[in-house]
Amino acid sequence: MKTILLTFIAATTLSGCYLFGQNNLIPLDKDLSSVEYPYPVSFYDFHSQNQPMRMAYMDVKPENYNGKNIVLLHGKNFNGAYWQETISALAQKGYRVVVPDQVGFGKSTKPEHYQYSFHQLATNTKNLLDKLGLKKVSVLGHSMGGMLATRFALMFPETTEKLVLVNPIGLEDYQAQAAYQPIDEGYQNELKNTAESYKKYQLTFYYDNRWKPEYDRWLNLLAGWTLHPDYPLVAWNAALTSDMIFTQPVVHEFKNVKAPTLLIIGTRDRTAIGKDRAPKEIQPTMGLYNELGRKTQQQIPNAQLVELDDVGHLPHIEAFDRFVTPLLKFLGE
Repeated sequence: MKTILLTFIAATTLSGCYLFGQNNLIPLDKDLSSVEYPYPVSFYDFHSQNQPMRMAYMDVKPENYNGKNIVLLHGKNFNGAYWQETISALAQKGYRVVVPDQVGFGKSTKPEHYQYSFHQLATNTKNLLDKLGLKKVSVLGHSMGGMLATRFALMFPETTEKLVLVNPIGLEDYQAQAAYQPIDEGYQNELKNTAESYKKYQLTFYYDNRWKPEYDRWLNLLAGWTLHPDYPLVAWNAALTSDMIFTQPVVHEFKNVKAPTLLIIGTRDRTAIGKDRAPKEIQPTMGLYNELGRKTQQQIPNAQLVELDDVGHLPHIEAFDRFVTPLLKFLGE
């Protein structure tokens, strides 16, 4: 990875603060050390695959604790900070809320070498919960976090009280539809990312070409990385996790989920991994969440479905009130 780092020339130097405005991008290091999360961040230090790791997490303990715990799992292009409003709503209702940054994301370790798998990330998360003394949790996952939450529920059914999937990717088997992209090729593509390319992707697939200024905040966490000398390492981890998503489907195991499950689906979402590598005649059929949500409900035993019309990939950002109402109802049942 040292060779990779030497090939990258930073566009500018690291500033001591972080600005949310689209026109005020600054470089962000691999650990997001200049980014302040909405709640205090702790670190879980452990060894995995013969190397030291550090997992950042927020652990919000309400004064009116109701005895229930929930873990929030972020998507691939995000970190735990984007759960800010969700954490607040859950804590107000008495839930203890644990929000990790997975290895390779946010403030957590970006290893030079790691055999990424949903099994490994689920195990890391379970070990964190064991460290915190939490034996029963509800698990909520968004986007890639939905795939991870599903794997967690399958591996640790005795721990998982309830499962909530919010516009999860992996509702279809991408490798059955699109050509494989080698990791080295994926890495080269990651290195080309800019604020403009990230925004174009999110605008097209997440927000249906309807951008709002409040979305800049989460876009800039990605874009700021591209301006820092650490970016090759961040890009390498992004390529590895993209490969994990593509090659490790969970859709075929939905039938084995034991926990009561809630699907919250923004039906305007069109996210589909590898869509540009699929045959042109197949591309229009991929990422149709208005159909995928209903299909998935039929596959998961004891599943409820809440469809949010005219909402895209991020219901908890785009339509918070419509998202949180069914969430709290389900958790309280």
